Amino acid sequence: MGHSKKLKEISNTISILYVEDDVQLRSGVTGYLKLIFPTVDSAADGIEGLEFFNQKRYDIVISDIQMPRMNGIEMIKEIKKSSPDQEIIITTAFSEVPYLIEAIELGVSSYLIKPIDFDLINSTLYKIVDKINTYRENEAYKTSLEAMVQERTQANLLLEKEKIDNYEKTLLSLVELVEQRDTYTGGHSQRVATYSKLIACAMGYREEECDLIYRAGILHDIGKIVTPDAVLLKPGRLDDLEYRLIREHASTGSKMLSRIPMYFEISKIVAAHHERYDGTGYPNKLKGDEILPLARIMIVADAFDAMTTNRIYKPRMPLENALHELKSLSGIQFHPEVVDAALTLLPTITIDTDITQLPSTEMENKRFAFFFEDPVTKTYNHHYLDLLLVQNQNDLQTYYFTVFFIHNFSVYNNTYGWDEGDHFLRSFADILHPVANGSLVFRLHGDDFILLSTKHLSVDLSLFEPLLAASENILTLDCKEFTSKEHQLHSLRELERVL
Repeated sequence: MGHSKKLKEISNTISILYVEDDVQLRSGVTGYLKLIFPTVDSAADGIEGLEFFNQKRYDIVISDIQMPRMNGIEMIKEIKKSSPDQEIIITTAFSEVPYLIEAIELGVSSYLIKPIDFDLINSTLYKIVDKINTYRENEAYKTSLEAMVQERTQANLLLEKEKIDNYEKTLLSLVELVEQRDTYTGGHSQRVATYSKLIACAMGYREEECDLIYRAGILHDIGKIVTPDAVLLKPGRLDDLEYRLIREHASTGSKMLSRIPMYFEISKIVAAHHERYDGTGYPNKLKGDEILPLARIMIVADAFDAMTTNRIYKPRMPLENALHELKSLSGIQFHPEVVDAALTLLPTITIDTDITQLPSTEMENKRFAFFFEDPVTKTYNHHYLDLLLVQNQNDLQTYYFTVFFIHNFSVYNNTYGWDEGDHFLRSFADILHPVANGSLVFRLHGDDFILLSTKHLSVDLSLFEPLLAASENILTLDCKEFTSKEHQLHSLRELERVL
């Protein structure tokens, strides 16, 4: 708390209103502020805080965001109506990111991330109090003390620069948060930014434009902050609804950035980074030269990174194949001028071939498996089987299949009911797991099971006889064995033809 003494020295005329619903936190922070400032009042929520403000007015308002009755954002909006230049500091938890963006748009002076750090409070308040005092001094002495005014004005400019830096750090933190949520695409934004800037420079754009597209590349997927985890983290193919949801990230990110003046130009690039030259892209179906020149570059850079990165359902392309793909889609997906520049530049870069969407840690493996578990039998579902086969397109691994066909299961369900049918399937899986000996077990087509192994397994079918007998011999079982190389199996559809 080293700044508290200096802060107290310049704060003898400063009044503060602190609004916080947490009783213990409100008491602790209020007590601390009273040691420094002559006037400190506290309120328990936005309504009470607004009543205090309308009665007394304060130099500085410090407010929590999430509060009962009226939250901090609503209170700030009301205060700004009557006092547009009011100095306001918000306190926020990192989970309140959408509110933080809204607070920034309202023009708050600064923000503090919980838990409260008193050293940070001191340094933040010192800058704001100094700004307030500077304004007062300028008003009182602007004629006679011109030199001092210029010095203090410079200090205000530095404070404004620091405010801009805070915005930049906040947005970069949001990008980092997206990539922490979606570990399968970590580093994508950085690569797109780098490729975009390299292409722009090669095309002769001015230095400031090259810097602009780099910053746009870093932020181009920031709209994914509002994409549901069930969609963003899904390691498999997206269905139509999920695809529509994730497509919204382009317009969402653009809207978020456009509300902050210094990011307005970037927002236009972000909005268009999934448009196509032929007009079939999104969100606005722009065509040809309707697409902003810098956005045309990012479209190519974004696609190139997708081509050269291992994806869940699509292995990465070798560099020469990716370049051929860009050329073949020139005038269709991509602007021809950008493709020409990319084909000259991109062969000279080094691609990191270790980049992959596959999980690399125990936690990522658990998250990965969450999307592929059959809820009835706790085996894997057919989506995971399809994934493994697609990933093995180059026959890097020979898989041994042991397929168990349970016959007459629909008759069993009709006789004993679906609940009893589920119980039978769980019991079957319980017998199968020890037999698998570490191999993967899949449930397929409702009443079939597959053991997938990297070596041949010998399964004793007599293990299942007591379970089958308990079905009063309605159910029968047979088994089929083969390898992936025997039938060139690279997808679930190809496997189903063999079955």
